[in-house]
Amino acid sequence: MAVYEIDGFVPEIGNGTYICDSATVIGNVVIGQNTYVGPGARIRGDYGRIEIGDGTSVEDNCVIHARPGEITRVGSHTTIGHASILHNCTVEDYAIIGMGAIVSDWAIVKRWAVVAEGAVVRNGFEVPEEMIAVGVPAKTLNIAISENYKEDWLHFKGVYERLAREVYPRTLHEVPWEFKQ
Repeated sequence: MAVYEIDGFVPEIGNGTYICDSATVIGNVVIGQNTYVGPGARIRGDYGRIEIGDGTSVEDNCVIHARPGEITRVGSHTTIGHASILHNCTVEDYAIIGMGAIVSDWAIVKRWAVVAEGAVVRNGFEVPEEMIAVGVPAKTLNIAISENYKEDWLHFKGVYERLAREVYPRTLHEVPWEFKQ
């Protein structure tokens, strides 16, 4: 993994957290316990601060950044889907950011809210608790998520916590390979 100090800031990474070798974590970053940071993810606290809670999954190729002197906050037990971008925003506990979604400056995604795949949450927009936002720009649907949906996602979130804490550290090993014609 590539974990870098910059300008006197050294990332703080909690116990049981897994950061893939191809991920990058730079500077003023705090990551909680049992969090998963997937291949190609970039968490860049070079002139802003990034805070990520416990049991969160930051999946492959995500980018998380903040404006100078400001903070991007990601709560505990959140899912940041593959190739998502979070910039200078707040994503509260248990929220779900779909694959390829963008959450822009000063936006807030409340507890258990869902941002659909490919949606763009514009500057300052708030996705209410337990609601779903879709589209470009994102609009909130008048549909609350169900208890069954929460149960399913608690299971998925647990899978990533287990991957971070047990499976990857114990069983992921590079294997020799060479090109053959």
